[in-house]
Amino acid sequence: MASTQNVGRFLEDFHQGEIIRHATPRTLTSGDQALYTALYGSRFAVQSSAEFARGIGYEAMPVDDLLVFHVVFGKTVPDISLNAVANLGYAECRWLRPVYAGDTLSATSEVLGVKENSSRQAGVVHVRSRGCNQRGEVVLEFVRWVMVRKRDAASAITPAAPPSLRESLAPGDLGSAVPRLNPAAYDDGLAGSARRFGAYGIGEKIDHVDGMTVEEAEHQLATRLYQNTAKVHFNQFAQAGDRFGRRLIYGGHVISLARALSFNGLANGFHVAAINGGRHVNPLFAGGTVFAWSEVLDKQRLPGRDDIGALRLRTIATQDLPCASFPQPGAADSDGRILLDLDWWLVAPI
Repeated sequence: MASTQNVGRFLEDFHQGEIIRHATPRTLTSGDQALYTALYGSRFAVQSSAEFARGIGYEAMPVDDLLVFHVVFGKTVPDISLNAVANLGYAECRWLRPVYAGDTLSATSEVLGVKENSSRQAGVVHVRSRGCNQRGEVVLEFVRWVMVRKRDAASAITPAAPPSLRESLAPGDLGSAVPRLNPAAYDDGLAGSARRFGAYGIGEKIDHVDGMTVEEAEHQLATRLYQNTAKVHFNQFAQAGDRFGRRLIYGGHVISLARALSFNGLANGFHVAAINGGRHVNPLFAGGTVFAWSEVLDKQRLPGRDDIGALRLRTIATQDLPCASFPQPGAADSDGRILLDLDWWLVAPI
């Protein structure tokens, strides 16, 4: 008797309003955090030192925000993007509660919209995914849209437009994952910079200077850490007939690299509060060296908080292109070296 295999969903299998409960809850450990640090070299004090974190007001050292994102994202892959051509973008992403080693994360997704491409070979699916801890509390939510293959090009698709998405999350939506801090206990020397919230100006551009070359083993190990099973990242045979013909590096890997590189210039930006929007402009493959730069788009004090403020940043990541000239996506990017265009809110102490 032949067994039934999970071949993933195709475009025909998505229906607006459907709620998908994703398999395999994941308990995060200090080992996961250590491996994440080894993969990206992140140096932010709050996620590196339990003593530092407790000293400023956390109950323990929190798990890195992007590790939480990747784990929740990974839960959704078998049901959302196993047959993806590409993950296209993000919006309305918020971290709502801190996550600590020992917490167990699970995920659900709601289908927001489905639209077939003009080629009829694939289409775009919008979903809102939520990650919850073992108490059922939402710790993270985000919208993403992904291009998914059709099972049969001739099959009919009923289009369903997604709801309008906000261009930017408001200050009142930010900061709930940060406990009340004791700013006097926040040691700038140990954190690596004297520049707090007030030191940044709107319009300021920051070259994060350093670069990091991506190795094949690293990006595959990272993606396995998140239990992300998308074929494009692992299976060379599956990619033989693809437009790239190579294993594609998970876009979230680029986000984590850019975040780690941003320590140079944003060392006191200890918490990713939200992602307003993001695009993977071009693909990245092993052997490429990632650089990044950021521009301060806005800065806001958070309602009811006198301990933290939020910087709205636009971060651009590039491949094999140092960022001293602050390159941007557009006509000048004819050689495909712009990788990521990310609009996000970063929390810093006041």
